Amino acid sequence: MRDKIYFLADAHLGSKSHGDSIETERKLCRWLDSVRDDAAVIFLMGDIFDYWYEYRYVVPKGFTRLLGKLGEMTDSGIEIHFFTGNHDLWLTDYLSKECGLILHLEPYITELKGKKFFLAHGDGLGDDSRSFHLLRKLFHSKFLQKCFSGIHPRWTIPLAHTWSNSSRESGGVVPYLGEDREHLVRFAKNKLKVIPDINYFIFGHRHVLLNLPIAEQSRVIMLGDWITLFSYAEFDGEGVELKQFL
Repeated sequence: MRDKIYFLADAHLGSKSHGDSIETERKLCRWLDSVRDDAAVIFLMGDIFDYWYEYRYVVPKGFTRLLGKLGEMTDSGIEIHFFTGNHDLWLTDYLSKECGLILHLEPYITELKGKKFFLAHGDGLGDDSRSFHLLRKLFHSKFLQKCFSGIHPRWTIPLAHTWSNSSRESGGVVPYLGEDREHLVRFAKNKLKVIPDINYFIFGHRHVLLNLPIAEQSRVIMLGDWITLFSYAEFDGEGVELKQFL
């Protein structure tokens, strides 16, 4: 019986952070197989790929196992949503047309089994850093994306991977900062002032596991990652539980 809802983020497939990115992709496919019999909906919450850019006739090399598995599952009737993250934001319609995914370029509020969810990858929410917002604005610029498209993929793809890996190596994953210092927790608390009936805020991006109550009927969930934690969240209609696929 398909009555569970699953959430997963930050696989960063193709990243040098993985000892073997293809093996991580295989593991992710095994996880999809493990939930396919009871999954009503699956939400992939951003940065599934460490880099993704769709040219008009070209998409990045690789990921055939995952893309095939996603297409197979949507063909069988499972609803799969794909959120852009800060690493795989440059997509158009390939994943929707070829794999049957429902794409989300912005945060999404929805009701699932009588509970209200705020869903987003999480980058840029509650973060008032000027440098981050400038960089994000540049990455989301349609004009700059068009300019980028004019460069041959043999140059852009290695450049993007070099940027991603150097950024991660210099900054690394920041451990949980505490309720008062986490941008996403602060964002969720402020959003509750506007929409007080949100039950769950579910985010990727931070690569930490968190299930934090912020109000009597509201919690913030951070999904961890598929680099070291191999984690995900499961909603059964009663509550959200964080799990690891080991």
